[in-house]
Amino acid sequence: MVPQLINSNLTDVKEPLPLGGLAVVAKHMPPSHCSHRERLRQCLIAAGAENLPDYELLELMLFASNPRAKVESLVTELLERFGSLAEVLGADAEELAAAGLGIPAIAGVKFVRELALRFMRAELRERPVVGSWDKLIDFCTAHIAYSTVEEFHILFLDRKNALMRDERQQRGTVDHTPVYTREVIKRALDLGASALILVHNHPTCAFELTLDHACSR
Repeated sequence: MVPQLINSNLTDVKEPLPLGGLAVVAKHMPPSHCSHRERLRQCLIAAGAENLPDYELLELMLFASNPRAKVESLVTELLERFGSLAEVLGADAEELAAAGLGIPAIAGVKFVRELALRFMRAELRERPVVGSWDKLIDFCTAHIAYSTVEEFHILFLDRKNALMRDERQQRGTVDHTPVYTREVIKRALDLGASALILVHNHPTCAFELTLDHACSR
């Protein structure tokens, strides 16, 4: 028997949830029981965020930042304009504003993106970067691959090749960004880095990245 929900809150039930109870609740929930947004929240918890398509995750993010806004048509426009959820998250504030997002929604997008980057960055600080190449590529891709202009970033590593700090040194145009060797070396010495990974993107080449590893000693 499926436990009855009270006030659309999964923590308030008349009896304990059975094993797999969340999935059972979501499966048997009548469409009239709650709003579209509440059903999305229930599905997120019961089925797992990885099973929701981009447009539903984007809906959840946008109406969380502005509960009274109607976001369904805006989500469609954003995905048509940028191409994917990842590219929406990678867009800068001016691009998001031009696409019709207000301050609360732009702040929400930036908030979610920074959470994801900090989670990925933490993993790189716990182990040698050189031995976690796939995670490094994922981090760099999430960080700058979707930028519409070229950026030059530096990853500073300690003696164990773990990530100390990552910084953007330059931001250029669609096909060029300057690099100043003197500034790169000066910053590495200031931080006491033992090695560097230099990263820059190629906006005109479909998310292509270039990574170079160098020792600072």
